Amino acid sequence: MLEELGVKPVINACGTVTVLGGCLMDDEVLQAMREAAKVYVDMTELHTKAGAYVANLAGAEAAYISAGAAAGLALSIAACMTRGQTELMTKLPFTESMRNEVIVQKLHRNMYDYNLEIAGARIIEIGTEQKTTPRDLEDAIGKKTAAVAFFSYEPQIGVLSLAQVIEIAHKNQIPVIVDAAAELPPKDNLTKFISMKADLVLFSGGKDIGAPNDTGIILGRRDLITTCMRLGPHSYETVNSKRRVYFGRPMKTCKEDILGVVVALRRYLKADPAERILESERKVHYMISELSDHAGVAVRSFEPGPTHNRPPCFPRVELEFKNTQWSAEKVAEELKKCDPPIYAYVMNERLYLNPQCLREGEEKIVVSSLKKLLS
Repeated sequence: MLEELGVKPVINACGTVTVLGGCLMDDEVLQAMREAAKVYVDMTELHTKAGAYVANLAGAEAAYISAGAAAGLALSIAACMTRGQTELMTKLPFTESMRNEVIVQKLHRNMYDYNLEIAGARIIEIGTEQKTTPRDLEDAIGKKTAAVAFFSYEPQIGVLSLAQVIEIAHKNQIPVIVDAAAELPPKDNLTKFISMKADLVLFSGGKDIGAPNDTGIILGRRDLITTCMRLGPHSYETVNSKRRVYFGRPMKTCKEDILGVVVALRRYLKADPAERILESERKVHYMISELSDHAGVAVRSFEPGPTHNRPPCFPRVELEFKNTQWSAEKVAEELKKCDPPIYAYVMNERLYLNPQCLREGEEKIVVSSLKKLLS
């Protein structure tokens, strides 16, 4: 069908990014989705039982499978603002009458935090571009504070740690939401943030877990998860004698996605991460050995870590272009014109090749294409 549409499959040397489809799914995951596609189910029952299954795997009180981590962020702050009160839930995203402030460190501001505002929350920024202090957080907490959001996705000097955030927030009876969308691997992170007493933790299903790209997981407190589910797409409630749905109706998850997440997570937790690291190291070594003899191009191994919560994981190939007509941006654009197209990423004027999503043999195609360009 892709050929009929005129869409070319690409070689993904970027990683589990949404714009390239997230991840590839194992046959066991696809089989579970096919099973769901052939039957009708009560979606509330499926959500409830799938959530309980996922929560048990992750060591959490409760869990909810969402339409991606971004939808999870919107549902989470909505749950913190409304706390299960039907009157407030019916008003979203108009939040003037409720606690509607969410505190975010200035060093954590990013292109995804606007998802908090979709629910009607008002972001209160604390700290500077250099650091955040405990006093910054304590002074920002007030009568309108609904939650503190912590974005756990890169190493940042000066960030107030999650442990400090949880301590201060909980002292003031304020829940903490952790956006850990891409913080797998290591798989220990699936339980780490919950064990630190974070109230809600979000993961992407369509990244390292290997579930559909449009899925996510919310883990956390049972009362807040229950509100997330009520706010979600499959809940109908009678309010003032009228049947209605809530804020999360557009964030629909299908039965196929839900089963896909359950099976993918089960597989993920059983897998040996060491085997994947070794396979990535083999591909990186091959690409470096094949590309190292080009004048004007410095080729080396790059390990993106450690961050706050993860050890070094998948090594990558870093190419720096010196005394040559090429730039990293130009090479990246030319690679997209190859057959098949190759997608790599550029950072700090250097080109990176991530082996995480390269299928067997694709590292050879990447090398061949680069050699043709550079010669």
